[in-house]
Amino acid sequence: MSELLIKPQKRDQEGKILYVSPESANWEYVGFEVYSLKEGEELTKLTENNEVCLVLLSGKADVHTEKETFQSIGKRMSVFEKLPPYSVYVPNNDTYTVKASTDLELAVCLAPGKGNYPARLIAPEDVGQEDRGSGKMSRKIHNILPEQKDADSLLVVEVFTPEGNTSSYPPHKHDEDRLPHESYLEETYYHEINPSQGFVFQRVYNDDRSLDETLSVEHRNVVLVPEGYHPVSAVPGYESYYLNVMAGPKRTWKFHNDPDHEWLFPK
Repeated sequence: MSELLIKPQKRDQEGKILYVSPESANWEYVGFEVYSLKEGEELTKLTENNEVCLVLLSGKADVHTEKETFQSIGKRMSVFEKLPPYSVYVPNNDTYTVKASTDLELAVCLAPGKGNYPARLIAPEDVGQEDRGSGKMSRKIHNILPEQKDADSLLVVEVFTPEGNTSSYPPHKHDEDRLPHESYLEETYYHEINPSQGFVFQRVYNDDRSLDETLSVEHRNVVLVPEGYHPVSAVPGYESYYLNVMAGPKRTWKFHNDPDHEWLFPK
């Protein structure tokens, strides 16, 4: 199996089913975890050196940090309801406790924190929504933690791609620190598929093809994007959801398109 493809495991004692750290991914900035909690279960964690964005993928919960309490948050019971999620931003050197009010799927997005911003609720009305692309390149975007919103390192967005469409497309990359033209950002893709027995294809490749992998990605898989272009194709009959987490030395998303496919952009 490709080192870029992370598959879910059975729940551990905390409810964790997916885990990516900078050490396991062999990079510097991004961490990502998913917890599957049963109604009434609690998860308590120290943020240590990381800021954290808790994204309620599905289900409802109470969330407590050292200074804040957010009760009865969550609305959608499946990501494919396509409602913007409830999320909670937690700074480094803090603690959070999540108590599941229903069965809960929780994504934990991590990157280095600097303590510049307090804990806060990111409610659905705080999430920017947009339709991007056209035709077979169209998809729906929820900007959970874009660069215009307060955070030290994290960028978090979720994308819904209709069956038969391709997103993160035309292919782009963000693997060089050469602002203002391109920013260096590591990235994880957490995928869900509807119906869940389906799959999507994701290609990760660079200009000289020293990296060139095409992955068959199933429900609840994570794809690591350490460098290169990374389009996603949803096959007929199955719609695609993915949650992107990005971070790097500078908190800005500046991408470079694959010049072979620039013609796909309308002039």
